[in-house]
Amino acid sequence: MGKVIICANQKGGVAKSTSVVNLGIGLAMKGKRVLVIDNDPQGSLTEALGYSEPDKLEVTLANIMEWVLNEDDFDLSSGIIHHKEGIDLLPANIELSGVETSLVGIMSSETTLKEYIDMIRDDYDYILVDCSPNLGQLTLNALVTADEVIIPVQAAYLPIKGLEQLLKTISRVKRKMNPHLNIMGILITMVDYRTIYAREITEVLFEHYGRSIHIFDEVIPLSVRAAEASAEGVSIYKYDPKSKVASAYMKIVEEVQNRG
Repeated sequence: MGKVIICANQKGGVAKSTSVVNLGIGLAMKGKRVLVIDNDPQGSLTEALGYSEPDKLEVTLANIMEWVLNEDDFDLSSGIIHHKEGIDLLPANIELSGVETSLVGIMSSETTLKEYIDMIRDDYDYILVDCSPNLGQLTLNALVTADEVIIPVQAAYLPIKGLEQLLKTISRVKRKMNPHLNIMGILITMVDYRTIYAREITEVLFEHYGRSIHIFDEVIPLSVRAAEASAEGVSIYKYDPKSKVASAYMKIVEEVQNRG
């Protein structure tokens, strides 16, 4: 059975989508079968993989979740797009916002994504889910189905401050809905070590969370090249394979593999 890893943080702009792209493609480069799922109505992951107009896609995660909710029969390969760098993508667009609204108040709606993933889990070694920058119904669905959570955190004050709320939510989901849920680690992103501030924030993270939560040894440097790669719809390995960002992500990929 494939391992389900989600990237979650209710703060946007912390390189969640970039991390899912580069972890997913990095694992595919190691010979693994990988599906990445865009669980965000903004469609950031979908755009980062080259689909600049997600609203024009015929089948997305929104359709899949509606079919599962309605207990419809459907082809499990529906909506899955094969990316040229060796991973599969289940895209998302703004229609997912409507699905999130409809999930409120429906009994057991928090298991909708899990029901779908359980049907396709054997087809992949890893399923990576890019979550919305909030703690709403879609993120809750992802937490209920996940084996592991990677928390990308930008080396800045406000993203760290919001971390407590996310950790409480993860703890509550583990206690009440998904006892198998674990935090794989905090991934420090967009680090500019030229500034004392970034070093101080990194130290604060280790001081506050280092004893109770794993923090990945490798950090992701701040890089214009990573943003350019996303704009081109490719991974950093294809866009700038010799960059520090490519090297950092590949080390994270190796750590993810080593942790099971």
